[in-house]
Amino acid sequence: MKRIGLLSDTHSWWDEKYITFFSSCDEIWHSGDIGSESLAEKLAHVRPLRAVYGNIDGADLRMKYSKTVHFTVEECRVMMTHIGGYPGRYEPSIRAELFESKPHLFVAGHSHILKIMFDKRLNCLHINPGAAGKSGFHQVRTLVRFTIDGAEIKDLEVIELGSREL
Repeated sequence: MKRIGLLSDTHSWWDEKYITFFSSCDEIWHSGDIGSESLAEKLAHVRPLRAVYGNIDGADLRMKYSKTVHFTVEECRVMMTHIGGYPGRYEPSIRAELFESKPHLFVAGHSHILKIMFDKRLNCLHINPGAAGKSGFHQVRTLVRFTIDGAEIKDLEVIELGSREL
């Protein structure tokens, strides 16, 4: 059983609340627009970090992280990218890869809109954790925690970090 902390679109914004909410996790996943290598390093000091780069990330982060990653946690196949779209409206550049890999869990960021949906066609849970940083149009900063137990994704929590303005 693995406890996962998931965030996206930090845009270099560090919040001490990340430590509080991720301390009970086994891993932290960041679905892009990290913003700076120093933020990635801070997260990695809290818990092991898996990440993808986003459209605002520079060469340093693009050298360290991939555009898309595939991995397995317990028995759960995961695909994570930054610009992924949603069930029924997947980003054309990743659609073929997504349908070929058939993950149990598809994670994307980019939109700054928290969305958790099940795709019946792919038999796949889609999670966009919203935006944890202050840059963007979102009103509330969010992250997500959940547990992977075998192939099951459970104990999913949406955590509001507060207003983007604070």
